[in-house]
Amino acid sequence: MSLTTRAAIARQPHTGWELVDLQLDEPKAHEVRVKFHAAGLCHSDDHITQGDAPVRFPVVGGHEGAGVVESVGPDVRRVKPGDRIVCSYIPACGACRPCSTGHQNMCVKGLNAGTGMFLDGTFRFHLGDEDLGGFCTLGTFSQYAVVSEWACIPLPDDIPFEVGALVGCGVPTGWGSAVHAAGVRAGDTVVIYGAGGVGSNAVQGARYAGAKNVVVVDPVEFKRDMAKVFGATHTFADAREAHDFVVETTWGQLADHAICTPGVLTEEVVDSAVQVVGKGGKVTLTAVGKLGVNTVQVHAGHMIGYQRQVRGALFGDCNPLYDVPKLLGLYRSGDLKLDELITRRYRLEELNDGYRDMAEGKNIRGVVVHES
Repeated sequence: MSLTTRAAIARQPHTGWELVDLQLDEPKAHEVRVKFHAAGLCHSDDHITQGDAPVRFPVVGGHEGAGVVESVGPDVRRVKPGDRIVCSYIPACGACRPCSTGHQNMCVKGLNAGTGMFLDGTFRFHLGDEDLGGFCTLGTFSQYAVVSEWACIPLPDDIPFEVGALVGCGVPTGWGSAVHAAGVRAGDTVVIYGAGGVGSNAVQGARYAGAKNVVVVDPVEFKRDMAKVFGATHTFADAREAHDFVVETTWGQLADHAICTPGVLTEEVVDSAVQVVGKGGKVTLTAVGKLGVNTVQVHAGHMIGYQRQVRGALFGDCNPLYDVPKLLGLYRSGDLKLDELITRRYRLEELNDGYRDMAEGKNIRGVVVHES
């Protein structure tokens, strides 16, 4: 039978998040109903309310979440009722072409991320006669949601839900951008633009991979200070200052890697990143920009002369079923700082306040704690 769930939805851009009571269907085949305990306030959800994400409105927000499986539909094998889980914002079925070739971050079952529609063409959230999808077919800004079993990853009993929520997106996206997508190696010089929830984990990944210099560029002093907690060796408010430092410290060879993780990607950031890497250097793009704005516009000579590369990274090239448990293991051993990522906790009713704090540079990551 269906149940009523409190949820935050966006009806259209520039109106913020609105709390409503939705009807939630039972799970169908290969689906599970989850009671969320925590949800991360990722910048990608802010892109929805800013009109920079191509989504179907109205939409239930939230794509970082952890909770407990309440019930399961037919044919579910991965989890059972009562299991603690993290939701991966990209599902991993394990059988499609990307999954079977080691690229679970591009699983074909994630094709409806922008609509929240299930693979049978239907929706599970309803507001009166209106069907709603959850962002990334999750909707973690709801007390309950129906999600694909392929999006479920076990969460060990000793890991708090608030920490678990973050490893469904921000942590592996940032960490993997450095470790997997960029391929940072021992002794490298890495410049990271933007030290929020994703960039802070790019810092941790680069440092753990053995980078000698982990240089962070962020205009917010609080984020620069926190970047040092996560392993940054040098921080700058201005890209030009960072560039001058890199020239000096590398004796003109420039950086091996630049990783772009600002809240909103701009042409200026990309240009700075391309200029800061040296011969054979790589620029990794993780953040997204304004809808309809082309942010990658680089003179070909700058690419050819130094044989530079520019590439995108989705989920940090991580394989959710393998990398999420590995990251939790690093957290458990004290090698990965996750508690420090959580700056503030909010009730669902305070969601707009949380995103206001994020916009003002007050948070590395805010977390919604759902009431029991």
